[in-house]
Amino acid sequence: MRPFTFGQSTAPGYGELLEKIEILRSTLRWATRLEREEIQRLLGQCNVLREDVMSLSRRERFVQSSAALEDLRAPPPEPAPTAEQRRAALLEREFTFDGVFGDNPKLLETLEIAEKAAPTDLPVLVRGESGTGKELLAKVVHTNGRRSEGPFVSVNCGAIPENLVESELFGHKKGAFTGAASDRKGKFESANLGTIFLDEIGELPLSGQVKLLRVLQSQEIQRVGSDSPIKIDARIVAATNRDLLAMVGTGQFREDLYYRLSVIEVTVPPLRERRDEIPLLIDFFCDAAAERLGRSPLRLSSRLRQFLLDYGFPGNIRELHNLIFRMSCLAGDTADLPHLPDALRSNPPSVRPSADAPLESEAPLSLSEVKKTAGDAAEKRFLEQGLREVNGRAVELARRQGMNRSHLQTLLKKHGLSAKAFRPKKA
Repeated sequence: MRPFTFGQSTAPGYGELLEKIEILRSTLRWATRLEREEIQRLLGQCNVLREDVMSLSRRERFVQSSAALEDLRAPPPEPAPTAEQRRAALLEREFTFDGVFGDNPKLLETLEIAEKAAPTDLPVLVRGESGTGKELLAKVVHTNGRRSEGPFVSVNCGAIPENLVESELFGHKKGAFTGAASDRKGKFESANLGTIFLDEIGELPLSGQVKLLRVLQSQEIQRVGSDSPIKIDARIVAATNRDLLAMVGTGQFREDLYYRLSVIEVTVPPLRERRDEIPLLIDFFCDAAAERLGRSPLRLSSRLRQFLLDYGFPGNIRELHNLIFRMSCLAGDTADLPHLPDALRSNPPSVRPSADAPLESEAPLSLSEVKKTAGDAAEKRFLEQGLREVNGRAVELARRQGMNRSHLQTLLKKHGLSAKAFRPKKA
């Protein structure tokens, strides 16, 4: 029997090798007798196969080595941005935030999610303790979205009596019930083409949850006493200080409503986890109180400032806001520990300086405070000079400096500056 022969392949593949092996096996399987010459041919074919296998192996090793070299040449991944860089990036972008915020990673993540969610119409659920600024975050979503020119309607769901939920949210027709002396629009109609903020959504009774779910599904409302549906187009932002999933488990909150509202869920961390913000908020609220009360910004003694920095703030930002406004009203130029409420003074924070610590006007607390004071003074001079150059046009100053306009307004408030004061006086 004369065996089948095949030539060498310069670049064999697995398919070719398998085909040659099968031909060789068939030759051997059906051979009844092999002469010496035929054996030599078969050995030659085996040698060709061996060379093909070696060539394929070398080629694969070369490809793998090349890929490994490419991996080595590839630049290492860029390190994750720091909290300070993330904060600076938010301020540099067209991101409107009516207030101040620090470098807390949890809060920065919440703001970054809010920034991405704002241009959409997806429902947002804001979680957080009372006083952390949940409504402020809802306004961030509204202001940075395409509905910013529309209304922002806030509803405290916990303050609505159960028998008035439907009327409050969806409105009523005249005569629909005792006391309905005229037609009245509900909150959803008022928020059409804008945003409706449902605060304390966990306090909404189950009967109200059913009606709210129907509205979210159909995008229609019906006033109490009317059979005519009204189309509405309002973005939903809800907030709660309760664990809604736990309430779902106990039957206090509808599961289907929870998943409707929590397409995007964010958490605002409490102030005790954002202690770097306390100095910023103190200055911000001192300026806000000065503007509202028509006085110069309140100064704090060193020991009072340290007290506030050490305090736990169970009432969060709202508690700090109220404290600063109280002291701005009751104190003179400088507030000290006696200007705090009695209940707060009787439960001091765990860390406090000695009672004879000097007033802030006498000496600063530390080198960092010296640097901050000097930096604030330089920042104020820079803003004053810039406003003079642009004749009090804050928008132009923000453009020249490549600064977010809301950030510029925050800086102006911080230093008690008004752009109007720098505009040329009319003759």
